[in-house]
Amino acid sequence: MSQSQPDTTPDSAATTDAGTGATGAPTARDERVHLADVTPAIALGPLDGRYRGAVAPLVDHLSEAALNRARVHVEVEWLIHLTSHHVVPGAPTLSSEEREYLRDVVRTFDAESVAELAETERVTVHDVKAVEYFLKRRLELAPDLLGEDTVLPDVTELVHFACTSEDVNNLSYALLVQGAVRDVWLPAARGVVGDLATMAREHAGVPMLARTHGQPATPTTLGKELAVLAHRLQRQVRRIEGAEYLGKINGATGTYGAHLAAVPGADWVAVSRTFVEHLGLTWNPLTTQIESHDWQAELYADVARFNRVLHNLATDVWTYISLGYFAQVRGQGTVGSSTMPHKVNPIRFENAEANLEISCALLDTLGATLVTSRLQRDLTDSTTQRNIGPAFGHSLLAIDNVRRGLAGLDADPAAMQRDLDANWEVLGEAVQSAMRAAGIAGVPGMDQPYERLKELTRGRRITGEDLRAFVAGLGLPDDVAARLSAMTPATYTGAAEDLVRHLDA
Repeated sequence: MSQSQPDTTPDSAATTDAGTGATGAPTARDERVHLADVTPAIALGPLDGRYRGAVAPLVDHLSEAALNRARVHVEVEWLIHLTSHHVVPGAPTLSSEEREYLRDVVRTFDAESVAELAETERVTVHDVKAVEYFLKRRLELAPDLLGEDTVLPDVTELVHFACTSEDVNNLSYALLVQGAVRDVWLPAARGVVGDLATMAREHAGVPMLARTHGQPATPTTLGKELAVLAHRLQRQVRRIEGAEYLGKINGATGTYGAHLAAVPGADWVAVSRTFVEHLGLTWNPLTTQIESHDWQAELYADVARFNRVLHNLATDVWTYISLGYFAQVRGQGTVGSSTMPHKVNPIRFENAEANLEISCALLDTLGATLVTSRLQRDLTDSTTQRNIGPAFGHSLLAIDNVRRGLAGLDADPAAMQRDLDANWEVLGEAVQSAMRAAGIAGVPGMDQPYERLKELTRGRRITGEDLRAFVAGLGLPDDVAARLSAMTPATYTGAAEDLVRHLDA
């Protein structure tokens, strides 16, 4: 974004510019300070402003500076690969000291490097060409540190050799996304799954009234319901852990045309494959000018699915809070509502919902856009991929909010018990199912069990006494009648508690 320049027009000068009065005097609008003039560091978006702390670890992977560092890394490794494997006849072999010098260019990539690249790009008006010139300058300066005997100045034309910009970019993005997912996003995702699984185990046996379609339904346990969400999230984590990160380095249209024209005797397909795999990526043998980005679409779909399950968690926990099943632990000095002192608003979960929706929108767009490129190349992927950072940033921020929100919850079993005690009609399912089984076993008088329970329970509340009296008059075998009469909504949870153990399977 270009910065606005301060208005230097003297107050007394008559002008016809917009924003001045009839006499040319500045209006109040002109006197307002332009924040972009104060400091370019003031963020336009919340991820680089208000929420910077929560997403800062992604900057080392998905920022523009990180992209340029990755480009330098790819160019350095390509140069080392070509010389180490004697691909280009006449090219010298680099010493270990020279290889380390080149790799130090990546390791010491800093704010000054970023500024130098930006200055070069203002001249080249091409980001990857600026990286090429940046690295060539380092080769030319090598004698100052390594001595006059170094061969590095002699291999400057092997920098970016036979490459199109996309050869460098696709590998750089693959490395960046791989690092962001493995080093930042996945640890956070595993963290929230772990938090949730711990809560599920702690509350495995706490009975809770279920609600289907918002209506009282067969009781469950709080732990089992949390375990369902933990299990769903864990499945998505496993899919993302198994993601492939593809790369290619095969020239302007994927034909190795320049490579073979320059060095026809080299096995460029093998050189390409070993280089991509050396970087820790999966080699893509068939591409146009661009790597097809299908792996990105697959990964982003999985991350978006994780987001949506987490969104489901946020809305469910929000609802449990509204029902009183969870009490929120207010931090020291925290304001719940600006006007109602009794309230502690579930803002962590609401914030998570919004950020997950933004993340999914970006991930969906990335996945839909990146898989299409007109013929052998168009540039829609270039600007699209610059939004990978915000897509993961909003997801990471949401995960952080959910974890903070979960940490501030205390379950209230008494509130859940009150709900159960007020809904004895949910035992109608148990009674009619026992009647069906008894009827099949030959017990007389068990006809129309569903209809008889519907007449007893639908549209009205019943008490424990009502239900026991009904059971007593059915003519069930004594052991069945005794079992049903002893049952309460709180004990009618089936195998819910035991099911939580499947989280450890």
